[in-house]
Amino acid sequence: MPELEIKDRNNNAAGKINLPEEIFGLGVKNDILHTAVTNFLANQRQGTHATKTKGLVRGGGKKPWKQKHTGRARAGSIRSPLWRKGGTIFGPQPRDYSYSMPKQAKKLALRAALSAKLTDGEITFIDDISIEKPRTKDMVSIIKNLGLEGQSLLIVIPEDNDAVKLSARNITGVHVTRTADLNAYSVVSHDRLLITKGAVAKIEEAETA
Repeated sequence: MPELEIKDRNNNAAGKINLPEEIFGLGVKNDILHTAVTNFLANQRQGTHATKTKGLVRGGGKKPWKQKHTGRARAGSIRSPLWRKGGTIFGPQPRDYSYSMPKQAKKLALRAALSAKLTDGEITFIDDISIEKPRTKDMVSIIKNLGLEGQSLLIVIPEDNDAVKLSARNITGVHVTRTADLNAYSVVSHDRLLITKGAVAKIEEAETA
């Protein structure tokens, strides 16, 4: 792959970076991306939805009327699903929606997502994001200088950095993640990516492990 330009926080050229072909140079792989995104969203579901069956609805212990000689249909409980305020038939019950996906498939999906973003010109590489103390104004300045304001933005850093995270916390649409937590869904769900030089090295290290 050709070398790409790295920017500094003032949007000035700060060198070149050679990206690994096997991570940022894949073709279109919509099938694996769809699988990974579906898996991620399914694993986020709480599955706490529930409706009451006739055995759970309060009341209805007494037979409404005798079985015969009333001229009415037989009824055993006022909480029958056929009755108003009765139980629900085949309603949703608590369940676990999560399921696992092969590790190599997850890696392939992440590579495909990063490759697609790079192909569409939606990744900006920065040498470093160094903020001494949490300050939203500093992060806003960096984003504005790079021309990334007004878009959903994912900032990828190599390790946890509280100053960076807290500085971006109050900016709408901006999220910060370390490379260890990066996944296909987080990549495709943002308009732009801002990746540090150190984060690229970490991604390459993790993907080739």
